[in-house]
Amino acid sequence: MHHSIEVDDLYFAYPDGRKALQGVSLHIEPCEKVALVGPNGAGKSTLILHLNGILIGKGLICVAGLPVIKSNLGKVRARVGLVFQNPDDQLFSPTVYEDVAYGPLYQGLPPDEVQNRVSEALETVRMADYSRRVSHHLSVGEKKRIAIATVLSMKPEVLVLDEPTAGMDPRARRSLINLLRDLPITMLVSTHDMLMVRELFERMVIMDDGRIVADGQTEVIMKDEALLNAHGLEKP
Repeated sequence: MHHSIEVDDLYFAYPDGRKALQGVSLHIEPCEKVALVGPNGAGKSTLILHLNGILIGKGLICVAGLPVIKSNLGKVRARVGLVFQNPDDQLFSPTVYEDVAYGPLYQGLPPDEVQNRVSEALETVRMADYSRRVSHHLSVGEKKRIAIATVLSMKPEVLVLDEPTAGMDPRARRSLINLLRDLPITMLVSTHDMLMVRELFERMVIMDDGRIVADGQTEVIMKDEALLNAHGLEKP
C-alpha cells in the first residue's frame, strides 16, 4: 500500500534566489487528514504547488503512488485535487454547472458520466440547487464550495486546500468545516485557522523558513506554547 503523499528531501528556490523549501520530507497515509501551519513565507504554498507539479524542485515526490514528474503530470493532476485560496482563480465559466463539468469534460468522459459527476460533486458540497447560477455572483463561502466541487468532479484520491476558511463569515466557515470533516479522502490543508486545526485534524505539521519544524498529534503540539510562539502561531 502506497502513501497518499510522499515527499522526500525536497528543495526549491525561486528565480530571485530565495530558498523556499530546504529539505522537506512528509508522508501522509490514505484517508489521513493533516493540517499544514506556519507563518507567512514558511513555504506552505510552495510545498502545495509541488504536489501536482505546478512547481518542480529537487527531491522525490509521489502522490497516490505516482512520481510527480513531467511525463506523469496529467495523471497526477487527475488524482490530486488542488483548491486555491482564492476561488476566483478556479471559477471561470458562465455557470456553476460548466465550472464543475470542466474537469470531467477535459478528461474526455461521455456526457452522461459528466452529468453524473457534476450532480454528485454539487450534492457532496451541498450546492445541488446552484448548477444554473453564475459563479461570480456567489458569496465567498459559496464560491469555495463550488471550487471544491470542481475538484471532486475529477474523483481525486487526494485533496489539497490552501487557506480554505480565509475570508469566510462564521456560518460559511462552520459549514465548510463540517463538509471537510465528512469527506472520506486524504487531505492536506494549509491554514492559519488554528481553531479549525484543533477541531478537525488529528495531525498537524508546522513549517517555518522552508523546513518542517514539528510533525505530530495536534493535541500534543497545541499544548507546547513555546513551540507555537517560536513559529508565530497562537494557541487557539
